[in-house]
Amino acid sequence: MTTSWGEKYRAAKPARITVLEKPFAGIREGARLFITSPKVIDAYLRGIPPGKTKDVAAMREALAKKNKAEATCPTSTAIFLRVVAESALERVAAGELPSAVSPFWRVVEPEGALAQKLSCGPAFIAAQRALEAGDKPVKTPKKKAAAA
Repeated sequence: MTTSWGEKYRAAKPARITVLEKPFAGIREGARLFITSPKVIDAYLRGIPPGKTKDVAAMREALAKKNKAEATCPTSTAIFLRVVAESALERVAAGELPSAVSPFWRVVEPEGALAQKLSCGPAFIAAQRALEAGDKPVKTPKKKAAAA
């Protein structure tokens, strides 16, 4: 049986700090690296006011600073941001309003690679951003179909 995104969210390990034994992703050896969690990302997203957006780099910087680390792991951040987004989308599919779930669209760029991977595609993200900003929804490219 496939694990739901909500189950992945709930089963994730807690956030923690590690000290790098060797350089990683442009971060020096000996640096304090914050390994985030879905719950930490969810809380960060909910702290962004409606109508405002941030990028993933800004989120990683803010989380590192808040947790007294030199950097936040880019790999775990990307993975857990997707877990948060897909978990929110599962809840929307089950009937919850987008306003009740984690507002991942405040960080996920409609034009970005993650938007292409999400089950909602970029159109949902662009529409949520437009709704929060009080704009008319903008047209975005539809999720590309896999080549046959």
